[in-house]
Amino acid sequence: MEISEKLNAARQYEIKESCKIANEERPIFHMYTPVGWMNDPNGFSMFDGIYHLFFQYHPYSTHWGPMHWGHYTTKDFIQWKWKACALAPDMEYDKDGCFSGSALEWNGQHVLMYTSVNESKDQNGENIMRQTQSIAFGDGVNYQKYEGNPVIKADLLPKGSSVVDFRDPKIWKDEQGFWALVGSKNEDGSGQLALFHSENVTDWKFVKILDYCRNEYGKMWECPDFFALDGRQILIVSPQFMMSDGKEFHNGNNSIYFVGEYDTANMDWKRQIPHMIDFGLDFYAPQTLVHEDGRRIMIGWLQNWDNYLLPDDYRWSGMMTVPRELTIKNGRLIQNPVRELEKYRKNRYCYDNYELSFQDKRVKLPKIEGRCMDLTVTLKKQEFSNFNIYLAAGHSYETVIRYNKEKGFLTTDRNRCGMWKDLLTERSIKLEKEDMEQTQLRILLDKYSIELFVNQGKYAMSTLIYTPISADGIFLETDGNAIIDIEKYDIVIPENKAIH
Repeated sequence: MEISEKLNAARQYEIKESCKIANEERPIFHMYTPVGWMNDPNGFSMFDGIYHLFFQYHPYSTHWGPMHWGHYTTKDFIQWKWKACALAPDMEYDKDGCFSGSALEWNGQHVLMYTSVNESKDQNGENIMRQTQSIAFGDGVNYQKYEGNPVIKADLLPKGSSVVDFRDPKIWKDEQGFWALVGSKNEDGSGQLALFHSENVTDWKFVKILDYCRNEYGKMWECPDFFALDGRQILIVSPQFMMSDGKEFHNGNNSIYFVGEYDTANMDWKRQIPHMIDFGLDFYAPQTLVHEDGRRIMIGWLQNWDNYLLPDDYRWSGMMTVPRELTIKNGRLIQNPVRELEKYRKNRYCYDNYELSFQDKRVKLPKIEGRCMDLTVTLKKQEFSNFNIYLAAGHSYETVIRYNKEKGFLTTDRNRCGMWKDLLTERSIKLEKEDMEQTQLRILLDKYSIELFVNQGKYAMSTLIYTPISADGIFLETDGNAIIDIEKYDIVIPENKAIH
């Protein structure tokens, strides 16, 4: 398979430059970019018995640039093996970027569908951008772009639809053929999701607009995902330009989900009200796949477009969340870290029925420290107004998980995590009354990130902290009395995740 000059240059660059980044500087059990910039997960899929994850990739700097597709594989969602860059913007129709997309296995080939971007000037010198959908076929390492690309153009959309904002195809196959759900904009400027059908993966027809935003939840709906789960249908979208709404939604870029019903025969989708997927400061554009054992697994970009914390001297920017198992309970999405993480848990240390009092001030318990762990704190007796957990603490640094029982707010506060910029530092969950009877906080800490799962996955919060690794203290504090259980494991990866 012939490799273009641009793709070869990207591959050579990532090999040369990634080895200059010390392994000690990288996360332990989160997938990260080998060098340069990473955003949205792409093409999360199984091919030839291996799970593949691609991502939006600009290897040449730690900022967004002409988009490539980076590539990793995994067998267990915890240890990731880096593969060579899969796509580069090397054709006329995608010369300004290979944007987000998805993938599937078909006829022994790995099929990637992505948004191809072309910018040009008209006769008056005005900039013209066109976003179209293109296909590449591959063997799990090398991918050949289809000679008939782009396979879906905006002229297939209903009249008035945007020809500029038309991106992020979600592709799947069923007994009726191939389907693609693509984000677009209606003539009123709000998001819509266009459904297309193909019998052979290369020739596509417009079917219908499956859903409209109607300016209710942000504007453009990016990165749609659409799948069945526990007898219901789930739609995930990542809206741009949302306005805050209490504690459920925040300003800017969100990731939300709808639970609903889908009539596959008539392509009729009926949804309920939306909910946030992740209440933290850093989460966007998740994708899902089906594990071979039937589990629905989701992974998201662990970063925020508007709050860029990365220290100036870092050569890599971006990581993904720990993959999460999804289920439905009482009409809500439940998400927990993949069970595969448990086989990397070592050095268990527990405290049962530990009594904590306001008289104790900040308490540091023996063996409860570090920057790479799976830590669960269960609040059994809650005779207090406030309960705080201080993470990555020391040398004037700390990030606080703050539980205000009187108001029912659970807050992540990274104001003192060590960042030098005036950026957003807090975000909160409004707990329901039933969540405060006994509150379980499971915390995944991995050098530069905190992922918090509340009450067996009912809520999730993901937050970046680029705190110096030497700050590894963990402290507990309350203004009343509490009885708590603590269970702590170190996360130990046998083989360091060096670039292979």
